[in-house]
Amino acid sequence: MIVATPPPRATEKTILVGLEHDGVTKWDLEESLNELRELAATAGATVVDIVTQKLPHPTAPYYIGKGKAEEVAVLCTETGAGSIIFDDELSPAQGRNLETITSKKILDRTQLILDIFARRARSREGRLQIELAQLQYLLPRLTRMWTHLSRQTGGIGTRGPGETQLEVDRRRVQERIARLQKDLEEVRKHRAIQREGRARHQWPVVAIVGYTNAGKSSLLNRLTKAGVLAEDKLFATLDPTTRQFVLPNKLKVLFTDTVGFIRKLPTTVIESFKATLEELKSADLLVHVVDLSHAQWEEHIVATEEVIRELEADGKHTLIVFNKIDRLANAEAIDAALARHPHSVAISVKTGENLEQFVDELQNQLSAWRLRQKFRIPQADSASLAELHQAGHVVEIAYDGDDALVTAHIPPALEAKFARYAVS
Repeated sequence: MIVATPPPRATEKTILVGLEHDGVTKWDLEESLNELRELAATAGATVVDIVTQKLPHPTAPYYIGKGKAEEVAVLCTETGAGSIIFDDELSPAQGRNLETITSKKILDRTQLILDIFARRARSREGRLQIELAQLQYLLPRLTRMWTHLSRQTGGIGTRGPGETQLEVDRRRVQERIARLQKDLEEVRKHRAIQREGRARHQWPVVAIVGYTNAGKSSLLNRLTKAGVLAEDKLFATLDPTTRQFVLPNKLKVLFTDTVGFIRKLPTTVIESFKATLEELKSADLLVHVVDLSHAQWEEHIVATEEVIRELEADGKHTLIVFNKIDRLANAEAIDAALARHPHSVAISVKTGENLEQFVDELQNQLSAWRLRQKFRIPQADSASLAELHQAGHVVEIAYDGDDALVTAHIPPALEAKFARYAVS
C-alpha cells in the first residue's frame, strides 16, 4: 500500500497545531485538539506540546502565520519533536511551505486518520478502501511527496518520451486509483446481491451507527457474541460485520456494525467507504449508539447525523442508545438525555444494565415500523418513489402501464402521506 506520508512511529514525539478562526470558538478548538491528541496516541505518537493561534482565517502560505510557524520550528528543536500535526487538512502548498520552514515532517488530521485506518483495516475490502482514500489524498500533493513513492518498474519502454519521474508517478497513481475503483465496484455489486438475499427472507436489517469509540462493536458482541474487535481506541472497527439476533417475539433481526464517525471525517474516507456504508441506506432501522459519559456527546450526535446525511441515508427511523451509563454518577444527566430524545434508552454494554429495556424498545420500534403495504404509484411521481426507497424498505416492485406496483414496509410517519397510493 502506498502511504502519502510516513506515519508517526511508536513513541515519536509530535506537536499539535490548531487555529481559532471565524466560525471556530476557543471551546470548539479545545475539544477538536483533545480529539486530535487521542488520534495521535492511537497512531502511536506522544504529544509533547500544543500550539494555537487566533486569526480571522487560515493563511494561504502556512495555514498559521509565518512567525508562528517559525516559533513551532524552534519548539520542535527544544522538545525533540520529529513531526507536527495540524488539526485541519492542509493544502499542498501549505504542507510544502511548512516543511521548508520547519524542516520537520508535516501531517494534517486527514493523513492521521488515514494512517489509523490503514493500521486497522483487516479485510481485503477494508484495505482496498483505505488505499483508495490515501491515493486520492496523495494525488494533488505529488509535487511535494513523489520521492516517497516506491518504484517497482524501470528501464526501457517504461517511460514516455520526455516524461519526468513526477509525471510517471502521477500516471501510476491514477492507474492504481482506477483499478481500486473498479475492484470496489465489484464489492458494491456483491453487497447488493447479499442485500437482495436478505430481503427475500424479509428479516429487518438494523445498522449500528455512532461516533467512534461509542461502544457499537461491544453492543454487537454482547447481543450476538459476534467476536468483533472492541477496544477503547478510536476506529477499533473498520470492517463491517453482520450477525443474526432473535427478538423475544421470535422475529429474526440482522445487525450490521459500521465504521465509527468523527468530526471532520475526510471526504476521501466517506467516498472510499461508500461501498461499505451503503448498508446504512438499505437498513430498516438505525441504532445510534452515543457515549453519554463523554462531555461532548451532543456534538457527537450532530457529527454522526452529518455523515449520515452525506451518505444520503438520513430520514431513517432511528433508535438512540445512550451507552456507558456505568461511568455516570449523576442520574439526572441520564434522565435529561432521555427526555431530550423520546423513545431513546440508556444502557451499559459493559455491565449489561438496561439491555433488556433496549431489546424491548428495539422490538417495539421494529414492530411499529414494519407495516407491510402495497402501493400503486404513478411512475411520473419519481419523488414519492425515491422517498419510499430511501425511508422505507422496498420488498418488491413491478410495473403496470404508467404505474409502479410497490410492496414495501414503511415507517408510521409515512402512512398518511402514502395513504392515497395504498392498495387494499
